[in-house]
Amino acid sequence: MYGGKSPQELLSGSFSKSWLHDKWAPLVGSAFGFIGACYVNYGTGRPALSGIQKHIAAALAVGALATMADKWRDAHFAEKDATFRHYIELHPEDFPTPERKKFGDVLEYWQPIR
Repeated sequence: MYGGKSPQELLSGSFSKSWLHDKWAPLVGSAFGFIGACYVNYGTGRPALSGIQKHIAAALAVGALATMADKWRDAHFAEKDATFRHYIELHPEDFPTPERKKFGDVLEYWQPIR
């Protein structure tokens, strides 16, 4: 089912990140900060873009927070994967390599009832 890969190969971390991976959190965070400042101005009855310095500060602050949260998330999942990898190395008998099956072997015979 897994392309014949062993559990150790599945957790090897041999995937490539997209070109947008490192830009996504700061861009989305900055957009939310800017839109949040516009919303605060709208809520207080002022023009949406008045006090542009607040918009810039909010965009920078929320973008930085989003970047920090993304780095924390990456570190958390890296530690979690390392724990899984270590457990699989210590107990390989609990994780046999699954046998490859053809699609036709997985499906059962189906008889339509009319």
